Amino acid sequence: MTDELTELSFTVSGRVARPVAEVYEAVADPEQLSRYFTTGGARGRLDGGDDVSWDFADFPGRFDVHVLEADPPHRIVIRWDGDAATADDGKTTTTFEFEAIDDGRRTLVTITESSWHATARGAKSAFGNCEGWTGMLVALKAWVEHGINLREGFYR
Repeated sequence: MTDELTELSFTVSGRVARPVAEVYEAVADPEQLSRYFTTGGARGRLDGGDDVSWDFADFPGRFDVHVLEADPPHRIVIRWDGDAATADDGKTTTTFEFEAIDDGRRTLVTITESSWHATARGAKSAFGNCEGWTGMLVALKAWVEHGINLREGFYR
């Protein structure tokens, strides 16, 4: 038996003090997503089978995003380009899971992204995306709970 590392993935999570449907909507709705995460704007709702795009001030240029699955208010699965990704098409898969907790008063948001080659280049890309999704969770919490855009002016 070997413990050889063949690919990289990660999971981050956080709790938001709002009902699951409200938190899900803040991720699926491009208008809201543009207010706290996609500093250059989101185009298209995260509905299953749709192609949308995201733009970021810190990574200029449009990112094409394909929505594999949308199960409101529980789950969204997307695919998008990833440097050093293991998939033949050069894309990674990101899954957002929304779980009602504390009798529905709060939501546990879990984001998992996979997968990259277990190389220095793959690690750099995975760590960068892990940082990005962690920042997204913090910004989501501030936006949904307090109406504050933490990313405004952060990257420009």
